[in-house]
Amino acid sequence: MKKIYLALIFSAVLFSTACQKELIEDSRSQVTDDYISTPDGFQNAVNAAYSYLRYYYGTELGSNLSVSGTDEYTVGSDGDRDYNAYNTNLNPAKGNFTDAWNRLYEAINTCNAVINRAPLIAGIDETLKNTRVAEARFLRAQFYFILVQTYGPVHLTLTETKGAVTTASRTPVADIYKAIIADLDFAVLTLPPTTTNYGRAIKPAAEHLLAKVYLTRAGISNDQADYAKAAELAKNVINNYGLKLLDNFSDVFAQGAGERNNEVFFSVQYSTNILTNGDGNKQHLYYTFPYDLQPGMQRDLANGRPFKRYKPTAYNLNTVYNHTFDGRFDKTFKRAYFCNKPGTYTINGHSVAMKLGDTAVFFPDVELTPAQIAAKNYSVYPPSKVTELLYPTLTKYIDPLRKDVNDEAGNRDFILMRLGETYLIAAEGLLMSGRPDEAVTFINTLRRRGAKTGANATETAANKLAMEVTSGQLNLDFILDERMRELNGEHQRWFDLVRTKQLVARVKLYNPLGAVNIKDFHMLRPIPQSQIDRTDGGIAAFPQNEGY
Repeated sequence: MKKIYLALIFSAVLFSTACQKELIEDSRSQVTDDYISTPDGFQNAVNAAYSYLRYYYGTELGSNLSVSGTDEYTVGSDGDRDYNAYNTNLNPAKGNFTDAWNRLYEAINTCNAVINRAPLIAGIDETLKNTRVAEARFLRAQFYFILVQTYGPVHLTLTETKGAVTTASRTPVADIYKAIIADLDFAVLTLPPTTTNYGRAIKPAAEHLLAKVYLTRAGISNDQADYAKAAELAKNVINNYGLKLLDNFSDVFAQGAGERNNEVFFSVQYSTNILTNGDGNKQHLYYTFPYDLQPGMQRDLANGRPFKRYKPTAYNLNTVYNHTFDGRFDKTFKRAYFCNKPGTYTINGHSVAMKLGDTAVFFPDVELTPAQIAAKNYSVYPPSKVTELLYPTLTKYIDPLRKDVNDEAGNRDFILMRLGETYLIAAEGLLMSGRPDEAVTFINTLRRRGAKTGANATETAANKLAMEVTSGQLNLDFILDERMRELNGEHQRWFDLVRTKQLVARVKLYNPLGAVNIKDFHMLRPIPQSQIDRTDGGIAAFPQNEGY
């Protein structure tokens, strides 16, 4: 099965004036405004719309806006402290806010062009055309969903822009959600349940996204009907498409052929082809501590290139997981490093002759006494020794298939939609619509899957049983914790906390660096100053969000 690769990058400017080379074998020297109205141009414009997902998912921009400054991750030694500290530098001039805004609107305009021009394009099978329009509407819904969650009321346009426009207004959030839901309703009705062209949107992806949209809209006004719709859509995805949870949690993140499995149904596409991979999936860089500065260690492909942007919070590492029964902790974090640079080193106050493959670094999940630490022939960092430079590494993005140890462009697909989250959406929708007894069945299915494997079948069964909870134990805090355990580092957390109105409370509880400054207004990001400046009427026509 083929992956979708970047064919063309369209934007409002490209449609009207510029030339752009294609990044496919059928190279063209120019792209004109008429090209998109041809069958080939139409198809390539759809592919171009997919490419915009790679400006957000797999990038530091996407991680800064979704991972940092939560109860899940704080700042590593080389991270951007502003997103975590919620300080005055987190303002309308901040680059990521502007870049995300501009790229998402370019993406939306590409989708609008596909949707608006489709009726006039001849020479293409009508069923195929409708499918491609459904893909464009699915993507447009995704892009607007990011925008409305991030910035609140934003400019809503569903028609193609061909030239410079200087008028804009902030559309009410309710109207934006109506547009998103209309797009996804069309996608659910029109998209096929499967595809041979891996990476294209399919019906379960549209239902999953629609469920998440209803869940998020329900959080605004505690709308019971929306919670119920979210639950039913999620159950449809779980029951109707032959999808299944993998038996082993870590297999979901197996690189290579394992990236296409029965649990994942929509991924942002990356590849080993440097012509189509763009900047690549860079998540492998951001969660890794500088292991190469430790005795017995040097940088290698297996352990990655450490940019040390995001450090797990103490709550994430020490509290949220049941370390006795929940196997997801050790399948989420790398705690042991083995010598790849043999030699004699001074470790814990004594000389150690370290051989290839010896334990070099270990992060125990319990405290050790100074005497216990001194007795080790390797570097050991219990919870009290974890710092912005020393912490377990998130393993989901480690990318040893890069060509060189210094390569930044990773080639893993970015998993955007998988059944593990669908179970969580179903559980939250059911709980919030007053059906905790049904909700807990979805939670327990995930928890049994996540249980540690024992020494034998009897011990494994006991661990699974120990992981189960009752409906009486189920509340919103528990679901938020379960989402951390299941979706750790997957570009979800900031949005989860905003949706449930728990961002401020949880940052104050579990993120000391963010706790000092965070306020209620931080549940929205600032409108980019450049957007206000280029709008006729300025701030009167396009007001800034409160607090900024």
